[in-house]
Amino acid sequence: MLVIGGGPAGLGAAISAKENGLSRILVVERDLELGGILNQCVHNGFGLHYFGEELTGPEYAGRMTGRLEGSGIEILCDTMVLSIHPGQDVHRVCLMSACSGYRCLDTETIVLAMGCRERTRGAIGIPGTRAAGILTAGTAQRYVNMEGYMVGKRVIVLGSGDIGLIMARRMTLEGAKVLACVEIMPFSGGLARNIVQCLDDYGIPLLLSHTITEIGGRSRVERVTVQQVDASLQPVEGTERYFDVDTVLLSVGLIPENELTREAGIAMDPRTGGPLVFENKETSIRGIFACGNVLQVHDLVDYVTEESEEAGKAAAAYVLGKATAAFAPPADRIIDVTPGKGIACVIPQKIRLDRLEEKIRFFFRVSEPSKTPKRVMLGDGERVAASFRRPWMAPGEMEHIKVDRSTLQEMQGEILLLTIED
Repeated sequence: MLVIGGGPAGLGAAISAKENGLSRILVVERDLELGGILNQCVHNGFGLHYFGEELTGPEYAGRMTGRLEGSGIEILCDTMVLSIHPGQDVHRVCLMSACSGYRCLDTETIVLAMGCRERTRGAIGIPGTRAAGILTAGTAQRYVNMEGYMVGKRVIVLGSGDIGLIMARRMTLEGAKVLACVEIMPFSGGLARNIVQCLDDYGIPLLLSHTITEIGGRSRVERVTVQQVDASLQPVEGTERYFDVDTVLLSVGLIPENELTREAGIAMDPRTGGPLVFENKETSIRGIFACGNVLQVHDLVDYVTEESEEAGKAAAAYVLGKATAAFAPPADRIIDVTPGKGIACVIPQKIRLDRLEEKIRFFFRVSEPSKTPKRVMLGDGERVAASFRRPWMAPGEMEHIKVDRSTLQEMQGEILLLTIED
């Protein structure tokens, strides 16, 4: 098995595959060390669900890499995967590294765990000068937490994603003045706990339904213009506010890194930006699995680990079953899981009824916040497979439900619709 990515998803998949009987596993990581984004997340809040205690990002990464010791899992760091060429029996993966140069490896199964990247100023097109001092929140986080550089003294944050919220607090703790966090939507894109702990606790205002419409400055950012937006997200004339800042941090969305996935011809889901997967995280190409932020952007690394363990287990079963000729008959019935009213996206998008385990977990995000109790319904249009009450929901919070296999097998038709009802 070859795992692309040595972050929490890749490590979880590799460890799980090993524990489920696979002997030859290689993890390929483009950075110099394992751990991925966890290495720069020095704040706490990781591991509450998975380890049952509160850890920092490096501590969480240390727990995962510690489990590799003595496992026999091979690691290749500072190595970039250039392409994937799917085959009938084996898949070919081409790599490049400074020490070994260009080479290709054949593998029976691949786990995609490349994570995600941040949207930049160019992706959202903010007008103004191209002055220094405009960074994504994740880049600033790496500079401050890993490289030891302070990136600014008077800061404004655009977007209220979790990284932006956490960096607003981090910059404050480092001595900077954070003037505001500006969010174009009428609701925050971050976790509720981060809004409280990172903004409210430090008196940083959150300006909802506002955006930055101009960045000014010569060699360095000097001033930004912030305007209110209307229901169609267009700036409202006469609402201009000016902030004298030297730094703009962008937290305007994460994009799953799926260039390799698309080039390999794997079917994609435009809602999540990741590949379409079956109930065991297998993609549309047999033997290639996906997990972590390359599949869907997660709130909590704990869920990344759980998801990657499912992918690693399934990948091991694929290889071992193939070896004994016990794996393979085509699924007798495939059902599409479709987001309906109030649902932005759902994972998995397809389930094979004859391959379900005792319970299956569906992850989803709602399309708009609901502050009153709502009911999550999963059904085929005539019958309800599952119904769950939620006191409140927000797009920034990933939700999940578990459904019994026996219930799903009773469903009729080829579509399961997930909806939010009053």
